[in-house]
Amino acid sequence: MTDLPEAPGAALMHDAIRLRESLGLSNRDARSEAETLLMRALGIARARLIAHPELAAEAATHSTYRESLRRRLAGEPMAYILAEREFYGSSLMVSPAVLIPRPETELLVDASLERLDDKAHLRVLDLGTGSGAIAIAISLQRPHVTVVAADVSENALAVAGKNARRLLAAGAERVDLVRSDWFDSLAGTRYDLIVSNPPYVAEADPHLDVGDLRFEPRQALVAGKTGLDHLERIIRGAPAYLNEGGWLLFEHGYDQAEPCRQLLQDAGFVELVMERDLAGIPRVSGGRWLTPGPVTG
Repeated sequence: MTDLPEAPGAALMHDAIRLRESLGLSNRDARSEAETLLMRALGIARARLIAHPELAAEAATHSTYRESLRRRLAGEPMAYILAEREFYGSSLMVSPAVLIPRPETELLVDASLERLDDKAHLRVLDLGTGSGAIAIAISLQRPHVTVVAADVSENALAVAGKNARRLLAAGAERVDLVRSDWFDSLAGTRYDLIVSNPPYVAEADPHLDVGDLRFEPRQALVAGKTGLDHLERIIRGAPAYLNEGGWLLFEHGYDQAEPCRQLLQDAGFVELVMERDLAGIPRVSGGRWLTPGPVTG
């Protein structure tokens, strides 16, 4: 008796099962990831894979796909394997040099845009820009605004620069990339809005050894024993860099809203705000600075 030939999609289905079992994915997500890795390796769109199911047979032998699958089975984030992640409607280039943009951080962009009207010559500072996600999203939505995007990592700034040139094209000059350890290289400058998604994970947090966080740069995640080290530095330093009436907005951890509120009050901020994400978790806090700070530098 002759064995029946294996279906063209058998290898792809087998790989989806491996992803599901190794990573705890749903059936739907596991299949979607396997298909996405194959489509990327073959350089085709989903419509072509659907129209030509025989292409799924490539999963068994295609070297680029097999290597991508190996990385994903090891737990590496899809964003790093694909070298891109969607954020606020744009596809951003990402690499292990930068934090992977999260959907929750779009709340920080929303809060920022609410405080940037159509006035000309507004200036925004994005501290710890990473991939440039926040700075570029603001620039795309408010093209009249000048954004300074600062980061201590030269590798992160290289990624942010590529994203700015690709997504802003002729308007890339609206985002000025600066290497700075928070405010250290920004003496003498003032802004109408300072925005930041800084590291805020405590150094002993067990989540650092789970999932995507294992692969992301520690300096973009960890902030001392309590996770508040960088937030405290930003809040205390911001008044000297804000115009009168300017805003400071930042992302923080699920349990850091109250300590951040206290830090804001102690620093002299008013009109304090706290925004919750779609899961109801406190995610963004900030305040307004009404008293001109001393010019630094």
